[in-house]
Order: sequence, then structure tokens, then C-alpha cells
Amino acid sequence: MNVRKAALADRDAAWRIVTEYYEAIGVVLREDREVFGEFLSGHGGFWFAVVNGDTAGCIALRPLPEHEGACEIKRLYVRPLFRGLGLAHALLSAAEDYALDAGYDAIYLDTFDALTVATQFYLRAGYEPTERYNDNPQATIFMKKTLR
Repeated sequence: MNVRKAALADRDAAWRIVTEYYEAIGVVLREDREVFGEFLSGHGGFWFAVVNGDTAGCIALRPLPEHEGACEIKRLYVRPLFRGLGLAHALLSAAEDYALDAGYDAIYLDTFDALTVATQFYLRAGYEPTERYNDNPQATIFMKKTLR
């Protein structure tokens, strides 16, 4: 298993797995391809989990300008064939390490009630329930982890 940060040259591969995520989870509020590209530059990032040369999962992180010193986790996804290998933890750790190194004080995320496994995963990783911080119509659960 390998987790690596995506570069601009990875844009097509990143878009493919995120599109798969959108369909698998039934995401209502989606970035278009152009807006999605912002994850690959600036103060955020996009990571792939790779197993034996296959893209097995992903995670994205972006600044959250409405909350000073904060960023947001988006699009954590592990393909079904690769679940149970610890990839979600490895991806989340990579994004958290980057956020800490980039000087962020906190990470936010949203999810929804049907994703109970994800919610439990985030709780185990130290995320705590917080107030609604965005207008995502699908989100019902909002969480935050203080880094500093």
C-alpha cells in the first residue's frame, strides 16, 4: 500500500475516482471538473491510496475560509475491493499530517446519517460533533478535529 499526494498531472485519474465516489455515495452537491481541480493546487490537496498499482482510494482537503485557520476533509473513499486494509486510516492520516504542516488549527468534515461506518470511523479518529458549518443539503452530521 502506498499513499501519495496527487499532482496536476494526476487530474484525470483523480477526477475518475471522485466521479466513482459521487455515484457510490449518491452525492448531491458535487464539484464540477473545473472546481474539483482546485484540490490539486493551492493550500489543499488530494491523495491516492495505491495497492499493487491500482488506485484503491482517495481523500481531498481544502481550506475553509469562513473559519480562520481551518480546512475541510472531502471525498474520503475506498473502493469496495480494498476495504478492510486500513486505507481509510492511511488516507486520513496523510491529509491530517499535511494540514498540520500547512499550519491549519482544525479540520472540519460533513457526512450524513446513512454513512454510519464513516461516522464511527471519524469518531474513533478523534473528530467530535460540531455545529453545521456549511449549506450542504445532504449533510446531517458535522464534525471537527482540533489539531493544535
